[in-house]
Amino acid sequence: MKRRILSVTTAVALTAALLMTACGGGSTGSSGSGDSGSGTTTAAGGASSGGSESSGGSGEYQLTNIKVIVDGTVNSVKQETEFQRTTRDAFVPQLEAAISERIGHDITIDFEVGDHSKYSEYVGRMFVSEQYPDVMIMSAAMMRQYQDTGLLWDMSNAYANAEFQNRIQLTGIAESMKDSQGRLYGFAPTYGNGCITYIKQAWLDNCGINGDDIKTYDDFYNMLKTFTQGDPDGNGVDGDTYGFISAGLIGTEAPWTNYMAEFWQDAYPNIVQGEDGVWYDGFQTDATKAALERLKQAYYVDKVIDPDSYTAGTKQAREKWWGAEQVGSAGVFSYWAGNWYNNLITNLGKNDLDDRVYELAPIEEIKNSWGGYLNREAPVWVIIDDGDGDDSREQAIFDAFLDTMLDGDKIQTLWTYGPEGVTWSTKADEFVTNPDDPDKRKEYSYAEGEFHMLPDLADPNTIAGKNHLDPALVVSPLTNGYVSSNDNQDISNKFFTDNCVDAPASPTSPTYSERSAEIMDARDVAISSVVVQGGDVDAAMDTYKATVGTLVDQILEELNSAE
Repeated sequence: MKRRILSVTTAVALTAALLMTACGGGSTGSSGSGDSGSGTTTAAGGASSGGSESSGGSGEYQLTNIKVIVDGTVNSVKQETEFQRTTRDAFVPQLEAAISERIGHDITIDFEVGDHSKYSEYVGRMFVSEQYPDVMIMSAAMMRQYQDTGLLWDMSNAYANAEFQNRIQLTGIAESMKDSQGRLYGFAPTYGNGCITYIKQAWLDNCGINGDDIKTYDDFYNMLKTFTQGDPDGNGVDGDTYGFISAGLIGTEAPWTNYMAEFWQDAYPNIVQGEDGVWYDGFQTDATKAALERLKQAYYVDKVIDPDSYTAGTKQAREKWWGAEQVGSAGVFSYWAGNWYNNLITNLGKNDLDDRVYELAPIEEIKNSWGGYLNREAPVWVIIDDGDGDDSREQAIFDAFLDTMLDGDKIQTLWTYGPEGVTWSTKADEFVTNPDDPDKRKEYSYAEGEFHMLPDLADPNTIAGKNHLDPALVVSPLTNGYVSSNDNQDISNKFFTDNCVDAPASPTSPTYSERSAEIMDARDVAISSVVVQGGDVDAAMDTYKATVGTLVDQILEELNSAE
């Protein structure tokens, strides 16, 4: 595919509304600081400046260096703190050695970590500068935005013939990623995951509420009012807490509504495909108008939503929720299932708070519309196409970096748990967490050869978590028996899978790819004018239509006329 040249305006439009989530972060919740790598690919294509070279035609490419760009979901390459740098200094050499052994020659890997909360803008600037990496992480929606530009390599054949195909269990993930021509531009090693609504059990107890009785939106809202007006934290003061806190009133990526599912209910505030196959603007629907009215009542009128929710990022929202100072905190927080359920419990405990967290089943209004919480499309790894018409370099990158990621053994273990001897071990070991606290003290003992996680370098009283791949979400499991998950993760993953449905697929059209940011901006203005400023929903919708209505119609025409 011939590359389109991306202007600054086009690149920003392609990415401004497509931020990566914080779903995969570790217990620290930090985003990367940006590490300059050396293996960039030039705008004209060809060998990367980091030392990749070709010795001939297809299949003979000698790959010696890979430049990789990631967001904050690869914990073992962060380097903001001393502990992160120690982990990185062990992980990268171990990964290089394992891949070199696998492919039969030495290879170096340069990781650059983009700011997690501004990753899409980071990607846009990088593409404008034409200093491309070899391989990088994208959200599924971002991949679809770029897949028609010629920048991404079609890995359909490579994926179909990958060594991990012998072990893969969830084949539907890749199929759902393909475009209408059957081309695959992204590799998803896990399924997407989604958010659960979490409630502080101590607050339920203090207010005499049984979580199992919260079945409808009215039940849910009455709980939020009680948390806001009463004394759920038990400090003797009524009205110094909130019912709900969120990382934004709408998500920064599909499925958009997952941080506030009860309020959005049956609405899907983006361009979406109906059951009849026809694409329509979900923002211009009565369901969205009703959702905005609910949000207005909760945020502007009754103030049961923490006002910080309007501007809060994921890190700010979750740290306020579990913070030691509960005055001004909230009782309800919707966040990612699995590992993050355990992180919420752990961080409440660190702050000497009651660490019981209740997982709320989808309320009736959600079950009757979508069928459950929305499982987002999986994040993907993409390979940059150098545009020279020869796939040998790209195939070599796939073989060395992506195919090995699911080898079932040494390399997959590194991607799953981080570096050996730093975050996990198989050596005989004994250690104690919380040695000075009789209530929390726990002793660990492992025999030689027994896989186990080690105390976290940042907090020796907790056990290290996953690196990048969640073993509960991966499409092809480890075959070496190195499985480490705690009861909290298992409980939460099962709860989510029992209560979720797949989110709608993201739209892909030329105009949507280049100008979707304009629609997102107009959408955000409408949401703010109603929810934050208390404005009229019909007037806000009229402004939205006047601003981007013609643009939306053009995109819908492209989507509905596509073969």
